[in-house]
Amino acid sequence: MPTKRVTKKYFSASIVALFISLAAPASARAGAEDEVRDLFRKFVVAQNAHDLKAVGEILQDSPQFLWITRDPQTGRPAPFWGRDAALKRFEQFYRGTWSLEPKVDEIKVTELSPGVVQLLAPTIFTIAPPGQTAQPNLFLLNHIYVRADTGWKLASIFPILVP
Repeated sequence: MPTKRVTKKYFSASIVALFISLAAPASARAGAEDEVRDLFRKFVVAQNAHDLKAVGEILQDSPQFLWITRDPQTGRPAPFWGRDAALKRFEQFYRGTWSLEPKVDEIKVTELSPGVVQLLAPTIFTIAPPGQTAQPNLFLLNHIYVRADTGWKLASIFPILVP
């Protein structure tokens, strides 16, 4: 009979360990989602303050960082590769009107793989070059965040204008 008790004890412990291991990834996902939401909030605050230093700390410091935005010469969408190129472009935009108002209740965060998270945020952009009247437009901001040694970093920005 002692063998049955020992077996039951190990079986019960195994079941508990299984449930804990199944719950851990969900809590890790929730933690990653919360961390990315917080970083996105900081990004919006830095953007609205036109704080290039704070924005630069959020962007991934990599030549692989990608932002699709309007080319200043053509006005057409173009890729801006690398953090430095993005910061120069943000600086140009900040000379005019540049303001973001995300619809916080509609933000969706999805873990694509461990250490990679996508954030989709419907956002009202109010944008205009210096001296021009700004018009608000709805965009779907699509961000990819990656976990680095120093925490989460914004690796790509794909804004999509909603007609």
